[in-house]
Amino acid sequence: MFKPGLPGIITQKEFNLGDFIMATMITEECINCGACEPECPNTAIYAGGAQYELNGKMFDALSNDLYYIVPEKCTECVGHFNQEQCAAVCPVDCCVPDPNRTETEDQLLEKAKKIHPEKPFAALSAENSRFRK
Repeated sequence: MFKPGLPGIITQKEFNLGDFIMATMITEECINCGACEPECPNTAIYAGGAQYELNGKMFDALSNDLYYIVPEKCTECVGHFNQEQCAAVCPVDCCVPDPNRTETEDQLLEKAKKIHPEKPFAALSAENSRFRK
């Protein structure tokens, strides 16, 4: 469960997202196993302390202690898979939708198209969107 304000734990305020809507988050239950990182089709997941790249620029880590998801890059795997791949492989179920911030299927697909302008996306179906299951 997400518990804001614990020392060394990511809080929603620490993400400093302003008005950006986050799709999936990693909770403090993360055991830093790294299973999620290679599964992300958007390269949105990074190890704690690792800088991340966005639009050709490098940014400081969003967490120094735990794996984290860069919300600007998370599409909940819409357009790629029928479920979030990070959640599918997580052994402790700590990759969860942020209940306070939601995005529509259309918003997530548009984000995926911006992240992968070279990729032709198939029409959304039960095969590539959790919204259609």
